[in-house]
Amino acid sequence: MTIPTAGSLAALARQLSPAERARLIEQVAASLTEESPAPAGLAVKSMRGLLAGYGTAPSAEDIDEMRRELLANFPREDIA
Repeated sequence: MTIPTAGSLAALARQLSPAERARLIEQVAASLTEESPAPAGLAVKSMRGLLAGYGTAPSAEDIDEMRRELLANFPREDIA
């Protein structure tokens, strides 16, 4: 018994009616989801967990102070 190739299976699938092709796709998709286990060891982290290593966020007062410093000389007269 020879193992069919993807090309030979595609050629056979082209001979099916559209309804039969859809049924074939459903069956193959179902068998793939049954056979493939969920990836182990991949923990999903929240955004809070991803950013935890950067320390605490600046406070609203800190942000306001930085904005005032940044915009203190804006627009500059020497660039005009």
